[in-house]
Amino acid sequence: MSDFSTLLYEVEDRVCTITLNRPDRLNAINDAMPGDIAGAIKKAERDPAVHVIVVQGAGKGFCGGYDLKDYAERDGELPGSQDMPWDPMIDYAFMHQNTLDFMSLWRCHKPTIARVHGAAAAGGSDIALCCDFVIMAEDARIGYPPARVWGVPTPSMWVYRLGPQQAKRMMMTGELIDGKEAERIGLALEAVPEAELDAAVARLAGRLQGVPKNQLMMTKMVVNQAYETMGLSNTQMLATVFDGISRHSPEGLWFRQRAQEVGFKQAVAERDSGAPIAAEVEKTPYDRME
Repeated sequence: MSDFSTLLYEVEDRVCTITLNRPDRLNAINDAMPGDIAGAIKKAERDPAVHVIVVQGAGKGFCGGYDLKDYAERDGELPGSQDMPWDPMIDYAFMHQNTLDFMSLWRCHKPTIARVHGAAAAGGSDIALCCDFVIMAEDARIGYPPARVWGVPTPSMWVYRLGPQQAKRMMMTGELIDGKEAERIGLALEAVPEAELDAAVARLAGRLQGVPKNQLMMTKMVVNQAYETMGLSNTQMLATVFDGISRHSPEGLWFRQRAQEVGFKQAVAERDSGAPIAAEVEKTPYDRME
């Protein structure tokens, strides 16, 4: 069923289903998952029997983001967390490749559908929003909490899906919203009770799987090129640089230190509490220029 260590791959009736398969870690992203996603998309692209691709998560949710047990709690240098002074281009190369891997969902020639239940948080929201369509359970949650400290969403699909005001809301607050709210603001195509989620995904896939592949490809290319013309690649380049900075800023270093001291769950709770962060620098850049 699968040639990949972090996901399952199957094809039935012109639909390829890719299942993120680390349920014991809420399908959290490890070093292998981005490349596995890109590899599965490449395999589906080459399969003439596949017209539509569905991405889903095993177990309790879609994807809880990057595996903070691996990337925050562990001691020593890790991908995305260098000792200081850090080399931003090493960080950029690592995260840019992950962004390219996630964006294979957007840039492949076949339509992709994210089936979201539970949570699509942080990097999990990146995966979902790189798909062409998002269908959510009404009580599912989506958002990018690390935008508060220790992250900038490198694919930056929020602005292209929501426009400036709602994108700033989601990226500045790190808020997790449910499926109903996601549908209301246009982030999700549809939100349904979780018991009806498979049927909702099947309805859309059923409408797409009967369309010739060349027609699907042409239509997707027409829409995607409009966003490329708007500067999508440049936005992702800037976001990826800023993402690295956010993990090596005083506040970013504080977050990783707290994760090592008390565990990432407590560190996340402190980050998202609304209280001032101890490492926060009081002076503004303009103060330092005086």
